Amino acid sequence: MAALRGAAPAAAPDSAQGSASARLPVAVLISGRGSNMQALVAAARDPRYPAQVALVVSNDPKAAGLAAAAAAGIATAVVPHRDFPSRIAFDEALDRTIRAAGCRLICLAGFMRLLTAGFVEAWRDRMINVHPSLLPSFKGLDTHARALAAGVKLTGCTVHFVRPAMDEGPIIAQAAVAIRPDDDADRLAARVLAAEHRLYPLALRLVAEGRVRIEGERAVVDAPAWPEAALLAPSAA
Repeated sequence: MAALRGAAPAAAPDSAQGSASARLPVAVLISGRGSNMQALVAAARDPRYPAQVALVVSNDPKAAGLAAAAAAGIATAVVPHRDFPSRIAFDEALDRTIRAAGCRLICLAGFMRLLTAGFVEAWRDRMINVHPSLLPSFKGLDTHARALAAGVKLTGCTVHFVRPAMDEGPIIAQAAVAIRPDDDADRLAARVLAAEHRLYPLALRLVAEGRVRIEGERAVVDAPAWPEAALLAPSAA
């Protein structure tokens, strides 16, 4: 099991829902710079936010997000996937590391490893992911280039509960981003990423407050407000 570095393990409730006296302890899994992790950390600086980032884990010891997490006073751990003979062995070590820190929810934030079905089922409805498209469209990689090639006028990002199949699971929240005529994949990616940084903290808040329930394979969200206006692209003739 990877050694924890930094803060002590957080006290944890028994379920994925927090309480008035204890914020939900969350593990954030990253493979790179962890910009969405940093957005979650920033949101959790507010003591009224119902979740806390208790641990940041990476499969890559060189992930830049580890230094950012440590600078924010958050415990970090590295579980190098190359050190394990199989995906199952890696996932078992990852699971032990997360549980040792007392975490009760996992947020995937640019974690570039496919998790085994056993791991996913062990954390069923307690693991969420952000994906840079309006799922179920454009699952997988190269989402922005594929959206441009398809000629869609709206794309965006999605936060969803994780299921064994890639980029599948009940959708918690989405943000739409208009595609401009002069967009390339990099410009579009930057605007979608900015939307992710707003959407992910919102979705985690909803889950931590117990305002998301699963009915079948659909996430039903109890939110105080829903937008009335449609986003049109283009917005004017």
